[in-house]
Amino acid sequence: MTLAFVLYKYFPFGGLQRDFLRIALECQRRGHVIRVYCLEWQGELPQGFELNIAPVRAFSSHRRNQKFSQWLSRQLQQRPAERVIGFNKMPGLDFYFAADGCLAEKTHQSSWLRHLSGRYRHFLHYEQAVFSAQSATQILLIAKMQQPLFIAHYQTPPNRLHLLPPGLGQDRKRPLDGKTIRADFRREWQLEEGERLLLCIGSGFKTKGVDRSIKALAALPGSLKQRTQLFVIGEDNPKAFVKLAKQQGVGERVRFLGGRDDIARFLLGADLLIHPAYFESAGAVLLEALVFGLPVLVTDICGYAHYIREAKAGWVLPSPFMQQALVERLEQMLTDDDERAHYAQNALAFAGQVDLYRLPQHAADLILA
Repeated sequence: MTLAFVLYKYFPFGGLQRDFLRIALECQRRGHVIRVYCLEWQGELPQGFELNIAPVRAFSSHRRNQKFSQWLSRQLQQRPAERVIGFNKMPGLDFYFAADGCLAEKTHQSSWLRHLSGRYRHFLHYEQAVFSAQSATQILLIAKMQQPLFIAHYQTPPNRLHLLPPGLGQDRKRPLDGKTIRADFRREWQLEEGERLLLCIGSGFKTKGVDRSIKALAALPGSLKQRTQLFVIGEDNPKAFVKLAKQQGVGERVRFLGGRDDIARFLLGADLLIHPAYFESAGAVLLEALVFGLPVLVTDICGYAHYIREAKAGWVLPSPFMQQALVERLEQMLTDDDERAHYAQNALAFAGQVDLYRLPQHAADLILA
């Protein structure tokens, strides 16, 4: 079969993008032809993939998306595909990979002014095109907590909602020489004995709560703050967050390292993953921390936060979020070495018992059925 994979933008360090690539490669491995349609592609193109870049421009993102959908429809009329698999919400999909949460729920909770925005009306319309009871699109869910929200707002038939297992890459496994890698990493980054390293990982710094992490670091007691650093890894413009760190008096304690392909070394070298996200449909980085034995401090709004709770591999902050609760728990986790060691042991034990890698295979099973 010829499979059309559709997404607005591909870059190597996005969670949605990594899931797209693993699913497409799994379908290709099973003998199917892969066509990709997008607005922008960064990075290498896998061998055998056909890439189609939409020649559309617009002043606003929602108008650009509309033009892209119209272009895509014409392309598929000229060259049909047996399956159309989308990774962003839009009309005309056979399958939608639900990496984004329910916009109708977020809009319902926000200011009434958003209902008047052309941008929000556009995205709600595209969400409805996927999830309405009249649509035929099959939905691949990555977090169980999404399911009741879509059903409540759109009356989506449950038989169109398919919950996928987690899907870490096969390279996300703790190596046998993890302790040696950790020691080498900490020497490389000049982390002295007793110094603590926090990690924030994920593209989209605002959504991931990087501001909350910076403020929490700044609120630590003086001696602990002076021996704690925060490394922020991901693709985004750090300018506003660099300014915030300086305003909070921790500019020299926070480093922005961009997107990287050596995340494993950071997971082994750090002392804690801090992930106080405002919203996160899943959060694969939480599972990556599990398999590397890195304790996690996370908000319960994240779709995969329940794995941290079940594994007893860190602390899950309840909603509604309170900055002071984040600060208090961060201080506790940084100062209690025995607690962190216990969380790390629990994480590794849990990762050894639960399959965290089958998402691409399960998604391909559904797409190709």
